[in-house]
Amino acid sequence: MATEVLPDDRALRLGRRERALAHMEAHDLDILVLARMANVRYVTGSPGLWTAGTHPFFPGAVVVRATGAVHALMTWDEGVPDDIPREHLYGLTWNPMNWVTALQGIEGTATARRVGTDTISPTFAQLLPYAFPAAELVDGEPAMRAARQVKTPEEVVALREAVGVAEASLAKAVAELRPGVTEQHLSGVLLEAAAAGGVSTPATQEVAWVTSREHPWRKVNGDRRVGAGDLVAFTSGVVAGGYIGEVARTWPAEGGNPGSLYGRWDELWARLLDACRPGAPADDLLAAYDTVGEPLPPMPVARGLGLGFDPPVVASGLPATAAEERLEPGMALAVTGYVWQEGVGAVLGRQAVLITDDGAELLTSSPVWKP
Repeated sequence: MATEVLPDDRALRLGRRERALAHMEAHDLDILVLARMANVRYVTGSPGLWTAGTHPFFPGAVVVRATGAVHALMTWDEGVPDDIPREHLYGLTWNPMNWVTALQGIEGTATARRVGTDTISPTFAQLLPYAFPAAELVDGEPAMRAARQVKTPEEVVALREAVGVAEASLAKAVAELRPGVTEQHLSGVLLEAAAAGGVSTPATQEVAWVTSREHPWRKVNGDRRVGAGDLVAFTSGVVAGGYIGEVARTWPAEGGNPGSLYGRWDELWARLLDACRPGAPADDLLAAYDTVGEPLPPMPVARGLGLGFDPPVVASGLPATAAEERLEPGMALAVTGYVWQEGVGAVLGRQAVLITDDGAELLTSSPVWKP
């Protein structure tokens, strides 16, 4: 585990920055003002303080298209890459007008025509025109979304590393599965293994649970013990180097024979994987459930993986969005298959899938239980 705060690898951060600049040009943005932490790291390559909650808008990073220069909010230079010089750093302040002064000092702000922000607050909606007097303020999030949803080759390597930690952690927890063990113990084993692998930030707090035999979605309340024949779902998600790796598997405790349910999951998964084709509409993933006669789950059937959660989000509650979205080579998705049978329980399986020119490539390699 690294003990120093280091910037992202040079090839990784420069590849991302090239994509951001290309999409700034495609969206006719002279300057981007970014506040969302994943967007800030995407263009700067500098890891920030991880926080679970939301925060007010502030200019965490500024990208100038004409020069390719990146300016960043940093109170020190630890973890700042050498391609962002010290004079491009500005400090934290409680006075909003000091932000305006800092932005006015950036080359190109006085003449910029179109300035995009990935989010905004009422206060900064009034203040930013002072920093960009000739500019139209527009939504810059579509440009960042388009840049981030297609991964560079270096990002795919980072995703594989994150998925590897998630899978190793899941294997440790599955090895502890036996009748009488508690859900809490299984969760603790998985999270401890992730920490030993260098990741102390889980992507999800739901780690291990006994699936209900009475309700298709509901979990059994409390920290119950695993009984003979129970189907236990494991979800392992980690944030490694800023990238989210996810895998989920369901394993039966001793004493059960859920083979037919796993057969249904296998059939569903084959349809889901076939739907992961370049150029295909994202709602083909929803249609896969209908094709095999399985009801859609309450969780997203697919969502983008990357530096944080990236688009698209394919869910039963967003059918119009899924119909409009097209899968592109370079997209990385966490794809979920879920089937349930009364009196038996549920089988949850989640795989990390990379869309390529030739179809789908699995980034996960964890075994699936076979009868």
